Amino acid sequence: MNSNDSHEVSQLNELKIDLDAIAVIAHYKGNSDIIMDEQMPIFGGYAGGVEETAIVDVATHLNSMVMSSASWHLDGPVHIRWGSTNTRETLMIAGWTCATISEFTDLLSGNQYYPCAGPCTEMCLLEAAAQSMTDTASGREILSGVASAKGVITDKTTGMEARMMGEVARATAGMDIDTVNQILDKLVASYEGDYANAPAGKTFQECYDVATVTPTEEYVKVYDGAKKKLEDLGLVF
Repeated sequence: MNSNDSHEVSQLNELKIDLDAIAVIAHYKGNSDIIMDEQMPIFGGYAGGVEETAIVDVATHLNSMVMSSASWHLDGPVHIRWGSTNTRETLMIAGWTCATISEFTDLLSGNQYYPCAGPCTEMCLLEAAAQSMTDTASGREILSGVASAKGVITDKTTGMEARMMGEVARATAGMDIDTVNQILDKLVASYEGDYANAPAGKTFQECYDVATVTPTEEYVKVYDGAKKKLEDLGLVF
């Protein structure tokens, strides 16, 4: 890695840090590295509900600069039951937190993407779209995704999910907040009943041509279908 690459160090839940992380920070600072401090507050955990977790999330941003000397903070509120950043509650937390940080500080903030569903499924793309809309409308500088299937299954991440994240961000930029919220309400409602039975999707090798690194025709059709649903909800690409 080069010193101008982001070097990660993680806080522990909630607002904790260990001696190993402190040693890593000292190493990064000694090399004049760019430090990226990561923390994923847990909704329904030690912090409590939406409002309390949002307060903790704001504090993790501030702590990243004070404790870790970070150049930027990687956020990612996660639902304790579903292990996802794309639920209604975690989107509220991420949106409120980033809007607060954007208005009152000049800190750089990113957000991690953990959909419940796997690649080559409409649900996965819609989950990513909901978070991308939230991040963009609330002033997030960096979108870090997408770790499909909650980021815990081998080969269950592809470039198509990141493409959706990027296209939706561009479409959302400059939109009226009330309009964004109206679309988000309908969008999240379209998939939030399926968390317990989220489609597993396919592996990278199953939905991509690994020789040319291009998506299969099947995945392109799924992608176009998800994009059409977003257009029907009011998003203009």
